[in-house]
Amino acid sequence: MKPEAHIEDIEFVPDRSLSLETGRIAKQADGSVVARLGDTMVLSTATLSDSVNESNFFPLTVDYREKFAAGGKVPGGFIKREGRPTDKETLTSRLIDRAIRPLFPDGFYHDVHVVNFVISAGQDFDADVIAGVGSSAALMLSGAPFAGPFAEVRVGRVDGDYIVNPTMQQTEESDIDLVVAGKEDALVMVEGEAEEISEESMIEALDVAHRSIRRLCEGQHRLVEQAGEPDPFEWEADRVPEQLVQRMREEYGPKVADHIHGPYSKETFHGGIGDLKDQAVDDVLGDASETPEGYTASDIRDAIGEVEKDEMRNMIVEEGKRIDGRDQTDVRDLWMEVGYLPRVHGSAIFTRGETQVLGSITLGTSDDVQPVDEVFADTDKSFYLHYRFPPFSVGEASYLRGPKRREIGHSMLAERALRPVIPEQDAFPYTIRINADVMESNGSSSMASVCAGSLALMDAGVPIEKPVAGIAMGLVQEDDETTVLTDILGQEDHLGDMDFKLTGTRDGITACQMDMKIEGLSRDVMLKALKQSRDARHHILDRMEETIAEPRAELSSHAPRLTKLTIDPDRIGAVIGPGGKVVKSVQEETNTEITVEEEEGVGIVTIAATNQRDAEAAIERIKQIVAVPEEGEDYVGTVKGIRDFGAFVEIMPEKTGLLHVSEIDYDYVENVEDYLEVGDKVKVHLLEVHDDGKMRLTRKPFVSEENGEQNE
Repeated sequence: MKPEAHIEDIEFVPDRSLSLETGRIAKQADGSVVARLGDTMVLSTATLSDSVNESNFFPLTVDYREKFAAGGKVPGGFIKREGRPTDKETLTSRLIDRAIRPLFPDGFYHDVHVVNFVISAGQDFDADVIAGVGSSAALMLSGAPFAGPFAEVRVGRVDGDYIVNPTMQQTEESDIDLVVAGKEDALVMVEGEAEEISEESMIEALDVAHRSIRRLCEGQHRLVEQAGEPDPFEWEADRVPEQLVQRMREEYGPKVADHIHGPYSKETFHGGIGDLKDQAVDDVLGDASETPEGYTASDIRDAIGEVEKDEMRNMIVEEGKRIDGRDQTDVRDLWMEVGYLPRVHGSAIFTRGETQVLGSITLGTSDDVQPVDEVFADTDKSFYLHYRFPPFSVGEASYLRGPKRREIGHSMLAERALRPVIPEQDAFPYTIRINADVMESNGSSSMASVCAGSLALMDAGVPIEKPVAGIAMGLVQEDDETTVLTDILGQEDHLGDMDFKLTGTRDGITACQMDMKIEGLSRDVMLKALKQSRDARHHILDRMEETIAEPRAELSSHAPRLTKLTIDPDRIGAVIGPGGKVVKSVQEETNTEITVEEEEGVGIVTIAATNQRDAEAAIERIKQIVAVPEEGEDYVGTVKGIRDFGAFVEIMPEKTGLLHVSEIDYDYVENVEDYLEVGDKVKVHLLEVHDDGKMRLTRKPFVSEENGEQNE
């Protein structure tokens, strides 16, 4: 039986504490913790497999799920059971995964499954960073070979004051929203968005975060001490034998070095390394399946890979050169074009080296918003970006499937990068969708998506405040030597120690995402990477502004023209009509799309038309519908029905009054149809509007007493 332990009041900032408990629920997991902040509680579990996965990568799976019941809610839609993960759940799983992964040792290939269930959803605090702390504590209690603890916190800034784990209301008011993960001595992961903050402000936010992270890590140590140190998980490292690596270095090191120093393209580089691996396998094995020492073809290939990694890293650190010949701060060649697609509302191609993204813009109405149905959020999105990474972009033959976790993560990163410059709905009442399709990739297609999206927005005529660019920074750290790389290649990402993506305008940072492959990053190296990225970002912005300097003055001829009218909220029902009858008829008559909604006590009518004539016709019809008939005014109406006692005349859309038989003429009217027929236009005077809305009309003021004819 696992002992209970409860650590209360881990005060990570003054007057804000997090608690951890273990040993009460989920006791058959290797490690389980309930983390609580306010009324928000997360159950985090860690389970390890005894068997070794045969793949040569660390099989870590992190899942995060928000149960609607935790917030006293029922899922929207027809199915009342939670289904596939929402984007929020997928993104949170990635945030935790990226913090855990570099803290496991090389050669550990046992399956590790970390599960986070939100079991209570308070109104003040989101559960995502709480789940990060719980995941670390669960791993600490599991006995896993885990170089933790780590902790995750959110950092906001309201009126210049930094706030760690702000409330959801404070986050909305903040100009920074960063999720930071770190150990006691270094940071391991950063992701978030900001409203054009400086590099110095970014570092200050990270410093504030790290102080709280240290306190949360100390609390986890106390939890483990109180619960009792777990038995270490027994395992053996599955690494390439050092003797084989040394042999391959001696026999093939010069050939690998010559290849790495030679002319570069992605195809020739990987093809050449592949040829060297094939040659080594043939030379060492011949027709045998393994060597007398038990080395297989896979071992030999992996050993050549280790030689390649060492040669590339040494060239960068010792010679200051990279495999494509650039120095540490160079950005690859840039080429871009806007207006490439004739039928879409805006488009752009952005190419940086061998990475290329085709971006396109679709402008829609409020009917096209992305509905949000989550435990902690329910505000629909009027701006969203969809990133797609098809297999042909890296020369692979595979299947097209739904978006993977990586694609969802890159979509959100690029969306966050551009969100601060998107105009408010009051100024530009469109729903904006960006499609970012990767055409080819060799490093940081997400940052190319930001650049392509920014160019496409300007091509579409969206009045963004400023263009946004992005760049990916890398790192190679050997002993005491540290080299920061600008605009990393795919191979530099794979064999390097960091992938730090940064986006922004000329005036500051709008989004970032940092992943580490070593255990952490110092403050000084972080600041160097930030400043180096700023220079690269400005270089890219120079080229973007040469392509298109500002948003086009006119929208595409294919884009809808939106007009917004404000009406009395009491008149919304009149515009919609029973079962939508009225608004549908106006749409059909004017060839427009009309949405009607109430915002903050005001009725908003949005009219989407492809030309100004249709828009004006719809506007006039709406104005007629919402107008209120006034006693004493004259109207030209249409006869809608005839009865023995008079005629019903529509003087405004859906507003019909009674023209009594006594008000049709001065003389006695025996048969109404002798004077009026259905469909006739007739001028009438509004005598009275009753409390129940019924109207009494007269025709007499416009009829000559002598001839009984209506005067025009």
